[in-house]
Amino acid sequence: MLHKNSLQKQQLRLFVLGTLLGIAAFLLVYGIVPLDVTNDTFCRGGYVEKDIQQHYAGWLFYRESALSFPLCVTTAINAPQGVSIAYTDSIPLAALFCRPLANWLGGTFQYFGWFTLLCFALQGGFSALLCGLFSEGTLRPLLGTTLFVSSPILYERAFRHTSLGAQWLVLAALYLYFSLRREGRYASRGLFLLNVLAIGIHPYFLPMTYAVTLALLLEYSVQRHQWKGPVLYLTSNLICTVGLGWLLGLFYGTATNGGQALYGYFSMNLNSLWNPVGINGTLYSRLLPAQNQINGNYDAFAYLGLGVLISLPVVVFHARHRIGKQLLRHWALASVCLILTLFAISNTVTANGVTLFSIPLPGKVVELCSVFRSGGRLFWPVYELLLLSAFAGICRFPASRLVLVLMLVIQIWDVSPGICQRHQDMAAAVQTAAFPSALESNFWKNVAGRYQHIESVQGLQDDALHLALFAADHSMTTNDPFAARYDTVALEQERQKILQELAMGVLRQDTLYLFSDEGAFLQAVEPVKEQAWCGSVTDQTGTSTWYVIAPGLQNQEFDRLCTVYDGSYPLRLADYTDALWNRGVLDSTKKTVCFADSPFARAKLDNAKYLCADGREYAITLVDESDPGWLMVTLEIEDATVLWGQELTTR
Repeated sequence: MLHKNSLQKQQLRLFVLGTLLGIAAFLLVYGIVPLDVTNDTFCRGGYVEKDIQQHYAGWLFYRESALSFPLCVTTAINAPQGVSIAYTDSIPLAALFCRPLANWLGGTFQYFGWFTLLCFALQGGFSALLCGLFSEGTLRPLLGTTLFVSSPILYERAFRHTSLGAQWLVLAALYLYFSLRREGRYASRGLFLLNVLAIGIHPYFLPMTYAVTLALLLEYSVQRHQWKGPVLYLTSNLICTVGLGWLLGLFYGTATNGGQALYGYFSMNLNSLWNPVGINGTLYSRLLPAQNQINGNYDAFAYLGLGVLISLPVVVFHARHRIGKQLLRHWALASVCLILTLFAISNTVTANGVTLFSIPLPGKVVELCSVFRSGGRLFWPVYELLLLSAFAGICRFPASRLVLVLMLVIQIWDVSPGICQRHQDMAAAVQTAAFPSALESNFWKNVAGRYQHIESVQGLQDDALHLALFAADHSMTTNDPFAARYDTVALEQERQKILQELAMGVLRQDTLYLFSDEGAFLQAVEPVKEQAWCGSVTDQTGTSTWYVIAPGLQNQEFDRLCTVYDGSYPLRLADYTDALWNRGVLDSTKKTVCFADSPFARAKLDNAKYLCADGREYAITLVDESDPGWLMVTLEIEDATVLWGQELTTR
C-alpha cells in the first residue's frame, strides 16, 4: 500500500511538472494574447495557412444557430442540408461546452487559444508519465518531456489545424498501453474515455488511439487465452465512440466528400523523418537541408530532429541483442505500427521529388481509405514511439543524464529555427491579418444584412473563407461547401434547382447569388438582369473576382471595383485549359479563341467583323458553334495569347 501511494504521488508529481513544462512551451511560442477570448484577429486573418478561418467560421455559424439535435450541426453551412462542425475542424466538444459561456458573455469569443494551451499542457503531462515508465526519479523523465514538448510535428500541426494539436491523445494511449501491460490488465476507464473523446476532437485520432488499444487487447488475449472480456471491452468502447459521434453530428446527412484529392495524394514521403521542411518552406533544422516532396507530402511532415536522428542508430546498436525480444513481447503493437506506417506511405510510394511506383487498388478500396485521405498523419503513433525509443534507450546508457542533456541540446538547437518562425508567425497574426480579406469593395457593405442567404451557384468562390466569415458576421446562411466533408451530389442538385429558377426569371429576394466562373454567370444572368444589380466585383489587386446577382439593387452604383452588367460589359476569353486549349487559346495555331456560349457572347459576336482589345482590332474570320457550350472564334492574329486578361469589345 505504501509503495502504491508513493508511486501515485510520483506520477502526480511528474504529471504536474510535465504540464507546467507544456504550458511554458506554449507561452514561449504563442504568448498570452491568444488566451484573450475577445481577440479573434489571428482567427480571422489566419497564420501559416488560412485553415483557422474555416475552424472559426464553423464556430461562428454554430454559435448563432438554434440548438438542435444532433448537437453540433448547423444548417447555416452547406444550406439547406447543414453539416456538423466536426467537418469544419471546429473541435465539436470544445464548441459544445463553450457555447453557453460565449452566449452568456456576449460579443466576440474564441476558444482556440485556450484549447491549444490545454493541448500543450497535456502533451507535457502525458509525456512525463510515459517517460516515467522508462526512467526512475524526476529529472530524467522531465528531460524526456522536453523532447516531446519541442516535437516539430506538435508545432507544425497546432499552427496549421488547431484540433490536430491534440497529440496528447496518442501519448496518453501509449502511456496507458505500457502501464496496463505492466499491471497485466487490459481494461481501463482512462483508455476507454480517451477513445471516446478522440471523435469529439478530431476523427483522425480514432485510428491512432484504437490501434494502440487493439494492440493491448490482442497481446492480453493471446497471452492469457482470454477473449471474452477484451472483445466486450472493445465492442462497448466502439459503441460509445459511435454514440458520441452520432450525438455530435458526425453521421448527420450524407457528407462524403470535400475535395478531389483521394487516398495516396497526402501520403508520407520516404524522406519524411529527416526532411525538416514544413509548410510555407519553414525549416525545422539548422543543419539538414530541405528535401524535395511531391503532391501532398507536406501534410505528412514527420521530421524527428537532429538529436533523435543521431541517437536512434546508437540506441539500436546498443540494444541490438534486446530488440528482437522486445518486438516479440510487443508483437501486436509492432504489427499495428507497421500497418499504420504502410497506410501512411500509401499505395503511391514517393521518395524526394518522384513517385517510385503506384500500386493499383480497387475503386472501393480507394474510396474506403479516402475516409482518412490524409493518410500520412496516421504515422504519428510510430513517430512518438521513435522519440520514446531514443529517450528510453539513452536511459540505459552509463551517465545517461549527461547523454540525455547532450541529446536535448542538439535537438533543441536544431529544431529551434522552425519553432522561432512559428513564434514570429503568431506574434504577427495577433496584430494584423496574415491573409487579409479580399472583400474590399463597398458592394459588400451595401449587401451586409440585406440578404438572409448567400448562394454559391457554381464553383468554389474566391476567398471563400472570408466570405464564410462575412456571412456568419451578418447572420446569413450559405451553401458554400467550405467544410472538409459535404454531399457533392446534394449540392449539385440544389445548384441545378437554382439555375432552373434563374432561367425562368425567378429570383429569391432574400438571396445573394454568386458565381465563380464568368461564363456560367453570363449563361444565367439574362432572364433576371432587370430585377437585380448584376455584374462583377473584384478586390484591389484583381486576383479575386465574384460574379454577382443582387436582387433589389438594380440601378445602384458602387465603387470602381464593381462592373455592372449592361451593354458596355466587356467580353473576355473563357478561362479554359485542357490538352488543346490554354486559357481560352487554341495551342496548335494560337489564332482561335473560345468563349463560353451565352446570350451575351452571342449578342456581342453577332455580325461582328472585328474583335478589339487595347486599341487594336483583329479581324474575325470564323465563328464555330459546333461544340455545345462554346463559341470558337478564329482571328487574323499572330498570337492570341496577347488577349489573355483583356477586356474585349467587338465591331
